[in-house]
Amino acid sequence: MIRSHCLMSVLCTASLSLSACSSKTVEPQKYTGFLHDYSVLSEHQSPSGQMVLGWVSPALARGRYTQVYLAPSQFYPSAAPTKRIPLSTLSGVTEYYDAALRLELGKVMRLVPQPGPNTLTVRPAITRVAVSTQGLRFYEWLPVTLIAAGVSTATGIRDQDSEITTEVSFEDGSAGEVVAEVVRNGIGLPLENDKQVLTADDVKAVLDGWASDLGQSYLATRR
Repeated sequence: MIRSHCLMSVLCTASLSLSACSSKTVEPQKYTGFLHDYSVLSEHQSPSGQMVLGWVSPALARGRYTQVYLAPSQFYPSAAPTKRIPLSTLSGVTEYYDAALRLELGKVMRLVPQPGPNTLTVRPAITRVAVSTQGLRFYEWLPVTLIAAGVSTATGIRDQDSEITTEVSFEDGSAGEVVAEVVRNGIGLPLENDKQVLTADDVKAVLDGWASDLGQSYLATRR
């Protein structure tokens, strides 16, 4: 009976851990203050099928904007380079994010060099870039393997998750009124251990996905 109770406790803990790892949206405690109002955000499914937090003003009329101004992406709050996430990675991330957004938004709207009438201003921010030890997989929570898994975590040989988060504000190019907001999280390529340096290449697929979803989402509002 005691053995069964202990096993059930382990399995319950595993379920909670797996649920936390599979979360697709950003927790409120990780909001940075970059956006105007987080209280209006709600869960939506992006064109690629990912769950995101977003809001679109009910006053936003179809076809209101015929062109787009893309503000340079930034880190918010400002990010200081570290040994595992150096300056080359930080600058590479924002440069690639800008290029991906220009490519995808340029497919559905005319890009302009500054805000103005009939212009949608897009202000993107990278609000988190981090690496962390991967959570234990279900089979590793079983009593026989739990100790071994714990040892590999302690010695730093477990795979590492690369994580990146964005917040994007969409504003009227003339009045500056916020007309939409989005917050979303992404998991990049896994790193082999806690010594491997994160590079921009490790999260490029995430940035491509974000940019594609933004372009497809705007295109849907024009139909």
